[in-house]
Amino acid sequence: MLDTSRIAAAFHQKAGEYDQNIRVQKRVVSQLANSVRLHLGATPADILDVGTGTGALLEKFTALYPAARLTGIDIAPEMCLRARQKLGKTCHIVTGDAESLPFKNDMFDLVVSASALQWVENLSAALSEMRRVVRQGGSISLAFFCDGTLGEMQHCFRDATARFGAGSGSGESRLHRFWSADDVKSILDTMEFERAVVTVETEIDWYDDLHSLLRSIKNIGAGTVSGGAVKGLGWRGVLQEASRLYQKRYGVNDRIPATYKVLYLTAETARM
Repeated sequence: MLDTSRIAAAFHQKAGEYDQNIRVQKRVVSQLANSVRLHLGATPADILDVGTGTGALLEKFTALYPAARLTGIDIAPEMCLRARQKLGKTCHIVTGDAESLPFKNDMFDLVVSASALQWVENLSAALSEMRRVVRQGGSISLAFFCDGTLGEMQHCFRDATARFGAGSGSGESRLHRFWSADDVKSILDTMEFERAVVTVETEIDWYDDLHSLLRSIKNIGAGTVSGGAVKGLGWRGVLQEASRLYQKRYGVNDRIPATYKVLYLTAETARM
């Protein structure tokens, strides 16, 4: 079970390093913004970005829709501060939780979110909140990491834990469970959308070794959320074995791949 306060604290602490360590997330932001530009019908007057982070997605929309009123919300106060510094008075940034949005019903024409919803404890609640604040005829466009993300790392850690994990407290509880496309479709079936499209795409990044991959995850604040504190001799053995397995199974030219599965969701509400 995810701890909301722990998530907020982790990303709050790493906000200053976030923009320098989000290669995949930047590509997701660009793809999501481009998808909205190509497929959105009417120009939105009010846009909400959920899990805005340092404001990368809102920055795209200031250029795409200069007349729109832009709002961002993030659970980490320091992320909100960085977004305000980046965007100035062009956007309204508030601190809050995706599962309990502090906005009235039917406030926005478009709700977007990039690389954030994999961290919510209750995805159904977060999607329901987004649906609540979207006006009739409005849209939701989301992208987040789903099941299959970091699959190479998860497989290697599971096998290494089976060999060295006894008594180390470093079993599968250390591995973050990502939502699946089926999870999302099941939730959407209970909601009132006129049309909803779910697709999954693959992004791959390359790293020198498992340690550099883990360091990049930690440097954006996700390490604490997805893996917990690393300590103890048992965990050290698991880490060394996982690193060996990763290189042996997946290494190419002394580098290892990290696969990210990105779920894109576009949903439209019925027009009045």
